[in-house]
Amino acid sequence: MNKLFFTGDACKTELLVVMLEKHDIAATEEFVSEELREHEDEFNRETRVYVPEADYERARRLFYQDDGSEI
Repeated sequence: MNKLFFTGDACKTELLVVMLEKHDIAATEEFVSEELREHEDEFNRETRVYVPEADYERARRLFYQDDGSEI
C-alpha cells in the first residue's frame, strides 16, 4: 500500500520522485485533479507523490528536518 508523501506543483514532484528513486524508493505521482490534465502550464499542476508505506519513514528522514519542514 502507498502513502501520501508530498503535494505540490508538478515541477517539484517530478524532481522529488527522481530523488526518491535514487534512494531506491519507488515513488509514484498523480494529478490532484484529472480535469487539469490538459492545463497549458503542466509544470504548475498540483500533483501528489506517494511512497510505499514500508519506505515512508525513511523517505521522511531523507527529505524533512525533525520539525517537519523541507530540507
